[in-house]
Amino acid sequence: MRYTNDGGQNPRLKVLDQLLVPHEKVYIDVPDVKMAYTVIKTMQIRGAPLIAIVALLGLSVDMNTNAHSIEELDKIDGDATAILLWIRDKMEYLKSSRPTAVNLANALQELDKAMEEAIKNMSGSSSSTTTTTKEVLCKVVLDYSEFMLERDVNDNKAIGKFGAEAILKKTGKDKISLVTICNTGSLATAGYGTALGVARSLQKMEKLESISALETRPYNQGSRLTAFEILEEGMPGGQLICDSAAGALMQTKKVDACVVGADRVCANGDTANKIGTYNLSIIAAFHKIPFYVAAPITSLDITLESGKSIPIEERSSEELISSSKAPAGMPCWNPAFDVTPDCNISGIITEKGVIYPDADGKFNVKAFV
Repeated sequence: MRYTNDGGQNPRLKVLDQLLVPHEKVYIDVPDVKMAYTVIKTMQIRGAPLIAIVALLGLSVDMNTNAHSIEELDKIDGDATAILLWIRDKMEYLKSSRPTAVNLANALQELDKAMEEAIKNMSGSSSSTTTTTKEVLCKVVLDYSEFMLERDVNDNKAIGKFGAEAILKKTGKDKISLVTICNTGSLATAGYGTALGVARSLQKMEKLESISALETRPYNQGSRLTAFEILEEGMPGGQLICDSAAGALMQTKKVDACVVGADRVCANGDTANKIGTYNLSIIAAFHKIPFYVAAPITSLDITLESGKSIPIEERSSEELISSSKAPAGMPCWNPAFDVTPDCNISGIITEKGVIYPDADGKFNVKAFV
């Protein structure tokens, strides 16, 4: 992702088309909300933290630089209610792009509170000012989106540190061999990564012996993106394995821990992540290998008691048919995510520390939040 803001209120956003990585590096211009929605929906960018950041930055670019949006806002300037409705309509549109990833919904909710507070402060101010409602809200959106961008990198580094320390303590090993699925690195976040950030922290501590990345069918985020990042970072013992080889790897090779990302974590610890994560957790449990979820607090959804309430996005049949070379017209079931139950999870790594199950093996995410 490339974000610039020359002059303070002139944001520009380009995103790397992840569908072309690793063979091509093509950046897509994101001048408005419609394009932000498109790159998220078509999975040209993906990863729960990055989805939220691109949506917010896209909204800010739209409001501050898109001539059509500026004209619409100018017409209703001075009417705080009308401007809020205009922005909220854009936010609802963005939120519908990827419903499983809760980071986007949480970020938009935070932004909404910030806008309401700004309007309240304007109406309660007795000092004379020439600043218009439109200018105030444009700045709120701009400031908050840039805050999210900076916060994500810092949070990821903290997740990496807490995760590395937790795994070293749990295993008692001096060198760690990890297994991961999907992509949870710099390409899924503003930078550094969540689960892959744990691997980066172990590497920095010279404690990473190896990392095995599942290919992550059917979209191959593991083989296309995680493998690319492992090579770029020069991670020791990096290798790619088929999704179906995880059990054989744990049975015949050294595996100390699994660490995965999350698109949503419920109040009881149930976690939605890329399809195949549940399978990996079952295999890890059978082989008594610790299984960690790495996610920022923005991925924690304490409004849902369990994974049964998580909306699971289903992708088109064509995605599965084209990637597997199946016969055209073959009926498919193509869920993008599955839910790993809390009983298969050793700990949930956040930027504020690790959430562990209690003596009864139950997570209390709500109390942690």
